[in-house]
Amino acid sequence: MSEPFDRRAFLAALGVAGTGAAATPAVAEAAPVAPAEIGVEPRPEALADPTELTIAEAATLIRRGRLRPDVLLEAYLDRIRAFDGVYQAFNVVRPEALAEARAAARRRPRGPLHGIPLAIKDNYFTAGTPTTANSFLFADFVPPHDATAVARLTAAGAIVLGKTQMGPLATTRATTPDGLITTVNAWAPNRPEIDPGGSSTGTGTAVAARMATSGTGTQTGGSITSPSNAQNLTGLKPTMGRVSLHGIIPLSYTRDHPGPLARDALDAAIMLSAMAGPDPHDPRTQGLPAVPDLITAATPVRRGREIRLRRPTRIGVIPGYTSGDSPTARARAAFLDTLAGIPGATLVDVPLPAEWELLTGALFNNVRLPERSEPFLPQLTGDLRRFGVSVLGWLQGCLLGANEYLIGQRAKVVLLDRVLTDLLSRCDVVVQTGPVPFDIIGLPELALPIGFTPDGLPIGTILGGPPFAEDRLLAVAAAYQAVTEWHHRRPPDPTPTPSPATPPRLTALDVLDTMQ
Repeated sequence: MSEPFDRRAFLAALGVAGTGAAATPAVAEAAPVAPAEIGVEPRPEALADPTELTIAEAATLIRRGRLRPDVLLEAYLDRIRAFDGVYQAFNVVRPEALAEARAAARRRPRGPLHGIPLAIKDNYFTAGTPTTANSFLFADFVPPHDATAVARLTAAGAIVLGKTQMGPLATTRATTPDGLITTVNAWAPNRPEIDPGGSSTGTGTAVAARMATSGTGTQTGGSITSPSNAQNLTGLKPTMGRVSLHGIIPLSYTRDHPGPLARDALDAAIMLSAMAGPDPHDPRTQGLPAVPDLITAATPVRRGREIRLRRPTRIGVIPGYTSGDSPTARARAAFLDTLAGIPGATLVDVPLPAEWELLTGALFNNVRLPERSEPFLPQLTGDLRRFGVSVLGWLQGCLLGANEYLIGQRAKVVLLDRVLTDLLSRCDVVVQTGPVPFDIIGLPELALPIGFTPDGLPIGTILGGPPFAEDRLLAVAAAYQAVTEWHHRRPPDPTPTPSPATPPRLTALDVLDTMQ
C-alpha cells in the first residue's frame, strides 16, 4: 500500500520548487508486472456479449482459452461500424489492429492486457498512425515512435484499436479544430448539448458505448475525471510523475497527467500498472516511490459475504458536499452512507484550507497559460488561424507577465502545502465536488459512478489522495463497487446512422470498410 513520500522531491517533480535546480535522481525500479492470472468470473451479460466484458473478465476468458482476442476485437469493430456514425468517438481505427489481434490469438497470454483492444486519445504518439490532437497544427503528423505510455501498454499485450476524438489541443470537449461539436455523450447521443466531459471525450464515449474495453486520457483541468463522471466510468488521474508524458502533445508542463478511463476500479488498476513507472525520457518520473501492487489494492477483500476495506481508511468529507436536495446531493449522501457501512471505512469531517477560494480560483488558475504557449512559440509567430477555436488561450499565455507567473507558482506551493498539512493530515482520502485543486497541484484523483439523475444521466464523484496514494483510492473504489451496481450499467444503443458526410478526419468508418 501507499509508502511515505518525500515532500521536497514531490515539489521538485511538479516543477514548482522554490529555489535551486535539483539533480536528476537515479532511475527508480520498474513498475511491477501485473499478475498473469486474474480470476474474475464474467457476469452472465458479459458472457452473452464480449463487448460487455471488463478487462479482468476478458483476461480470465482469454487465459482459459474461452475467448480469442480477434473475436473480441471483431465484436468491437462491429459496434464501431454500427454506432460510431452517431457517437463520433474515433478519429481513426487502425487497419493493423485486426491482424495484431489474430497474432495475439496464436500466443500464450502474457498478462491481463493480452489481446485487449484500447482506445487511445489522439494526443498520444502512435508510431505510423496519425496523432492530430484534433488540431490544424498536427493535421498531417504521423509520429515515428509510440508515447512511452502506449509502448508500455502494447508491451503488456494490449492492442491499439484506434485514436479518439478530443478537444482541439486538449482545451475543450471534443470538437473540430474550428469548434464544431463532434463526440456526444453515450448516455444522450441525440442531445449534443449534454456535456460528455472534458477533452478526453472520445475515449470516454468509446469505452462507455462499448466500442473499446478501456482507454487512455490526459488531465490538465479535469479531462479524465469529468468524462468518467459524465459517462459512468471509473477514471484515474495519477500523481504527477507516476506516468511518463514522453510522446504526448503538451498542454501544461506542471499539470498534464496521463491516465486510464475504465469500466471499474480493477480495470483502472490494470491499466495504470502497465502505464506507470520511471522513464529516462521524462525526468518527472524518476526518483519517485516504486509503483505499489495496484491490482491487489483494487481487488475487493471478502470475509465470507462481507466486503471490507483492505486497511482502515479515514474518508474526509468537505463542507457542503451533500448540501441541497438535487439528485447529485442525494446521490452523494447515499454514497457516503454506503461507504460508512463498509468495515474499515471511517467518515470524518474535514475543513477546507485557508484562502481556499482565492488559491483555487481563476486568478491563480490562469498561471497555467504560459506553459500552454511556450512549446508553440514558433507557431505563434505564424498563422494564428492554425490554433483554431482555442487560439485565445495561447495568446493569453504569451501576454501573462513573468512576475505574475512566478507569483502563481509560489501560490501553487502554498496551496499544496495547505492541502497536505490542513486537509490530508486529517484523512487518508477525501471526497471532492470537482477536479480542482488536485489536478493543479499534481495529486491523484479517482472518479467513479454513484447514481443517475431522474432522466437517466450518470452521476459521479471524485476521490482525492496524497501523493502516490493511487492504491488507497483504488481500494476504496473497489470496495464501494463490490457492494453497488452503478458501474455495471451501460447506455442503450442509439439508432444507427450513416457516418457524417463532412467532419474532418472522421475516417474510422472509412478504414473499417477496408478491414474485411
